[in-house]
Amino acid sequence: MAVETKKAILGYMPDDTPDIGSMISLGFQQVLTMFPATVLVAILTKFDVGVTLLASGLGTIIALLVTKRRIPLYYGSSFSYITVIITVMSLYAPECFKDPKMVYCPAGVRIAQVGIIGTAIVEILVGLLIQRVGKAALDKVLPPIVTGSVAIVIGIALAGAALGMASANWLVAFITLIITIAFSVYLQGKGLLGMLPILLGAIAGYIIAVPFGLLKDAPAVIGAAPWLRIPNITFPAFTDPRAWAVVVSVALIAVATIPESTAHLYQMSLYIDQLAKDLGRKPTSIKNLIGLNLVADGADDLIVGLLGGCAGTNYGENNSLMAITRCYSVPVLFAAGVIAILLGFVGKLAAVVNTIPVAVTGGLAIYLFGVIGKQGVALIQSERVNLFDPKNLAIGATILVLGIGGAMGLKDGLYPFPIPVLFPNGIPAIVFSAIVGILINLIFVFLPPARFGVKERSNIEF
Repeated sequence: MAVETKKAILGYMPDDTPDIGSMISLGFQQVLTMFPATVLVAILTKFDVGVTLLASGLGTIIALLVTKRRIPLYYGSSFSYITVIITVMSLYAPECFKDPKMVYCPAGVRIAQVGIIGTAIVEILVGLLIQRVGKAALDKVLPPIVTGSVAIVIGIALAGAALGMASANWLVAFITLIITIAFSVYLQGKGLLGMLPILLGAIAGYIIAVPFGLLKDAPAVIGAAPWLRIPNITFPAFTDPRAWAVVVSVALIAVATIPESTAHLYQMSLYIDQLAKDLGRKPTSIKNLIGLNLVADGADDLIVGLLGGCAGTNYGENNSLMAITRCYSVPVLFAAGVIAILLGFVGKLAAVVNTIPVAVTGGLAIYLFGVIGKQGVALIQSERVNLFDPKNLAIGATILVLGIGGAMGLKDGLYPFPIPVLFPNGIPAIVFSAIVGILINLIFVFLPPARFGVKERSNIEF
């Protein structure tokens, strides 16, 4: 009698449901992958770690439901919003935010929440617009030279904040930086470990900080924390007039996150359709769901904003993990969301995260903030933007100088152009640079150089 052999599993498509053991283990891997960056954003902006984890899990589940379980993406905290959130905290909760002993500033969080909800509305509206008119129309308003340049500003404008944290102990910060870089380079292709250079770098930095006396209070703090606790959920300060300035400031960061999210969708579509081909199944072509994907992004930020978590985005790290494991199962992502929600209630975990020394965080931030800026360069490069064209040079150069120069050279990073209600203290540099860049681009949209007999300069050919 022939022995029946078990068919090898090549991977899981979005609508596949693994057995319960596989679903939990694969879901835990997703949580482990998003954890380092998600909690680091909470640390840097002094949001509650428990709420951030809770919001990440719940936001992911809601986003999956919004897409009718068709787009397998996991949502965590976005680094793109750090610059403007730090500005908000510095303006509206300065005593708490500038105190190194404080790890959570609820007064500032409540104001920032209104801005995050504003971002959600922008993302949803843009998503609905794309579903109606197509992505090409959006690209005219937000071409890669604008979005890429804004991304560069977001990363490099944070350089001062990173160095400020690193200055708490330069040696610890630089050792943490070098170790994290080593993990990110030499662990490539090493499975799950290769996806966790930030977590491994943070653990190494935490250990290195011990002989420097930077963790002398940690045992008492961790010991006093309860195993289970209710996360510090806060409600948005809708009645605070200062919050409406934050709406515009935070919502404009969608200029950088929308193309990032779209790129992730294209990436996942390629991976999933290749698996479908290998399995002899019909391709999903989720790349055609650009508008729906942005509506899901907005749904995530709506949940995050209502609870008091950090503004979110779908995570490239988790996309890479799915590509490595060939597991694109939406039920696995649901399991990951539930695990993240449960972790939000673990008080000891939040306490451990909150005792990470500032110098260690600074070392990680030097690397991560620089990566954000370089991703903007990568976007411009991958879209083959013609930098021999004076039009593109003008837009990019203006955004860079106004954004980076304003953030570092102006008091509180604000341009001295107060606008009642919206920007009573002046316009944040990153917001001002984005607005000016968009307006300059629109001039060229409505008055193209070709109308005046100007021939477009050819791009370099590779």
